[in-house]
Amino acid sequence: MASAAAAFSGSIPSHSRLHRDHKAAQIGNLVSVVQFRESNLRKKWAVHAVEPTKRNDSVVASAASAVAEATVVVEETVKARETEEVVDFEKLAAELENASPLEIMDRALATFGDEIAIAFSGAEDVALIEYAHLTGRPFRVFSLDTGRLNPETYKYFNEVEKHYDIHIEYMFPDAGEVQSLVRSKGLFSFYEDGHRECCRVRKVRPLRRALKGLRAWITGQRKDQSPGTRAQIPVVQVDPSFEGLDGGAGSLIKWNPVANVNGKDIWSFLRTMEVPVNSLHSQGYVSIGCEPCTRPVLPGQHEREGRWWWEDAKAKECGLHKGNISETQTVNGDAESLDSVNGTPDLFQTQAIVNLSRPGIENLMKLERRAEPWVVVLYAPWCRFCQAMESSYVELAEKLSGSDVKVAKFRADGDEKPFAQQELQLGSFPTILLFTKNGSRPIKYPSEKRDVDSLLAFINALR
Repeated sequence: MASAAAAFSGSIPSHSRLHRDHKAAQIGNLVSVVQFRESNLRKKWAVHAVEPTKRNDSVVASAASAVAEATVVVEETVKARETEEVVDFEKLAAELENASPLEIMDRALATFGDEIAIAFSGAEDVALIEYAHLTGRPFRVFSLDTGRLNPETYKYFNEVEKHYDIHIEYMFPDAGEVQSLVRSKGLFSFYEDGHRECCRVRKVRPLRRALKGLRAWITGQRKDQSPGTRAQIPVVQVDPSFEGLDGGAGSLIKWNPVANVNGKDIWSFLRTMEVPVNSLHSQGYVSIGCEPCTRPVLPGQHEREGRWWWEDAKAKECGLHKGNISETQTVNGDAESLDSVNGTPDLFQTQAIVNLSRPGIENLMKLERRAEPWVVVLYAPWCRFCQAMESSYVELAEKLSGSDVKVAKFRADGDEKPFAQQELQLGSFPTILLFTKNGSRPIKYPSEKRDVDSLLAFINALR
């Protein structure tokens, strides 16, 4: 975890655009040549294999040449990675604090190229697409189709695609997970037990899949949108909640080009540039999400009061920007138990995860022959690394529900920390342990990658 903590503090590798594009072009061309030659060589060797006595020296020479060029590709790729510039994103955030949204957008696209994408919700964050368009650089846009959006939003997506001549990359929730949620709890369970479970299935998990293919993403967050959670967001940061292409904490960068822009100025910009907008805005909608969870706001109301209005929550986030919630904020009425010490919400709240007490985990350790394997996370609710893996661990538990593997959690901070360090191999939070059926000592998960596939691979290899 030491390396993860260092990465999380704000520095990851990044290429300069010109160097990367030139290198990518070279490598791409060489790879194409090698692949083409390898394809031809396979055909030639198939022919000559029939007549082994007729050796064709030109084919051997071509094979040697292809191998040599492939070696060059590998060597140049390694050299490119070795010469990557290490960027201090906290320092960069301070440098860009007073920069214009256009300048910040240009810097983001120049730094990450096609490994960054704009998150577009169908609301006033269309300003991001306009800024990206104005830079003259190529850009990608993705959106989360939850299946519960307003008809006006779907029509607007189509309008935006035509206006900018782009294709939005849509991400959808897993059909099986949606079916399971609706069959077990109905179409509108969020009105009764809070919106987080539905948002996790329809928004957070699809977003997690989208971001795993990127090194950075661009959001429309503004400080004035939600004073309870967004007042301190920087213009660029190491994402505290999600993982990027390389996996592990600190592997994804989050850009917020309009963080310092107020809502009135955003709308002035949209009108000046004649940007198409969602027709719901003319009906009193400001912050637009899913149809059942969004309504117009009255004059004088804050825009976020139109989201999940049945909840008396000070920290209205669906989970996409959960990292905005500080350690000392309480989340009232959000169907989550709270830390009695500082009011932070507890983690991994699902019936698929067993909450182990100190006697419970001690009994688990004493068992010489267990009926089934157990995977246990040692965590602290205030730990951002633990918060970042919450969705993936919950998803893991739900995937393993009904199998022969039990999934559990043990809160290992405070008075329990010395015990966890001495008896449970706790080095830093989170620590994941696997208690096998016959093992006398739990096996510690060695990787910093905490996505579902990596965790499943670890469990399946030892179960």
